[in-house]
Amino acid sequence: MTDSSTQGIKTVLHPVTDVAAARAVYTALLGVAPTADESYYVGYDAAGQHIGLVPGGSSQGMTSPVAYWHVSDIEAKLAEVTAAGATVKDAPRDVGGGRLVASVTDPDGNVLGLLQDR
Repeated sequence: MTDSSTQGIKTVLHPVTDVAAARAVYTALLGVAPTADESYYVGYDAAGQHIGLVPGGSSQGMTSPVAYWHVSDIEAKLAEVTAAGATVKDAPRDVGGGRLVASVTDPDGNVLGLLQDR
C-alpha cells in the first residue's frame, strides 16, 4: 500500500431539482451565505467543509449526495481503490482552477468521490 492517505471528507455535493428552494434551505441550515451562487452550482463553505448544490444533478447520474474525499494524488488513489475492488464511475476531470474530481463505486454500488486540488 502506498502512502496515499486521504485528507478526509471536506466536500459533499447534493443533487437538487429546484435550486432556489434548495438555496433557501441550505442557507438557513448552514447559517451562511453561498460563496458561489451560479445557475449551475451553489456552494457554501461552513465549519471546514464545502457543501455544494448541483441543479440537475440527477440527470448527471447523481442519485444521492456524494461525499468527496480530498486526496493529494487522484491517479494514485484511483489505482489503489480500483485494485481493491472499486469501479471507476467518472474518470478524473478538471472542474476549474486545476481542481480534479473523479468518482468510483464500491462493491455495493455506493458512490465515492475523490477530489484533488493542485
